[in-house]
Amino acid sequence: MPSIPKAPTTMNDLKIFSGPANIPLTQDICRYLNLPMGKISMGRFPDGEISCKIDEDVRGRDVFIVQPTCPPVNDHLMELLVMIDSFKRASAFRLTAVIPYFGYARQDRKDSGRVPITAKLVANLITRAGADRVLAMDLHAPQIQGFFDCPVDHLYAAPVLSNHVLSMGLPKEDIVVVSADEGSIKRASGHASRLGAPLAIVDKRRLSADTTRSTNIIGASVEGKIALMFDDMISTAGSICSAAEAVQKHGAGAIYAAATHGLLVGPAIERLRAAPFAGIIVTDSIPLSPGKQLPSITVLSVASLLGQAIKRIHRNESVSMMFQ
Repeated sequence: MPSIPKAPTTMNDLKIFSGPANIPLTQDICRYLNLPMGKISMGRFPDGEISCKIDEDVRGRDVFIVQPTCPPVNDHLMELLVMIDSFKRASAFRLTAVIPYFGYARQDRKDSGRVPITAKLVANLITRAGADRVLAMDLHAPQIQGFFDCPVDHLYAAPVLSNHVLSMGLPKEDIVVVSADEGSIKRASGHASRLGAPLAIVDKRRLSADTTRSTNIIGASVEGKIALMFDDMISTAGSICSAAEAVQKHGAGAIYAAATHGLLVGPAIERLRAAPFAGIIVTDSIPLSPGKQLPSITVLSVASLLGQAIKRIHRNESVSMMFQ
């Protein structure tokens, strides 16, 4: 009978490579695991096509590619697909796409006629390119895990954000966790439980397709309290800034915003600069360019969280146990 190849089991069989999207995060993951970062050359042909060359042997290795599909989304997505194909053709034993931020996640359903479900399309592209597994973090819609025709490990940055809040030394009796809208209630409730704080909800009313108005506060009182607002991402910052203004009008003493993914696109920086935030917390799932850095923004690292998950996947151990 033909012999069945065995999966790599030692850390020497583990290789971690970085796409161009977030090299510093990959370097931090490798430092956490005490491993060298894999050698790969990415470039462009004169006509703009992406080139890729793996500069070391990966045959029979357990390979992890770290590449968030953050802006410019299409460039980073295509780089990820090209890298996946390169490693499959180089005979890697198993290939895991580590996508700290998954672009196109907000296009997860048909919310009107004649529109695509692009999140499913992108999942198909990644799977067909050759990814054996996907490791993602704080997907905008958890059901996107089911879009992939391969196993998906879904991480949450909530422990990193909550632990940082606890380290700030804020008086626990003064903290109120605020959900910026109805869609964030479940996430805010989880943070409230971890912090032992009451929950308030901002009642957001949509005035038009691109305009919302936050008026009422439901639940716990925020008057004289420290309001903590959690979300999965800050994109244009319209919703969270509108919610912060509503909380301020209801007498909050201080307001903090925390999100896993700091996209900060369009007018986000101007809005955050003008908003009544005492502090804004994001993670390094997406690199912040110099133009997006404000004195009020604190960036937390998720390298240890991703590194621990990578180690568990490599050893065929439970990833969900990290959150129990």
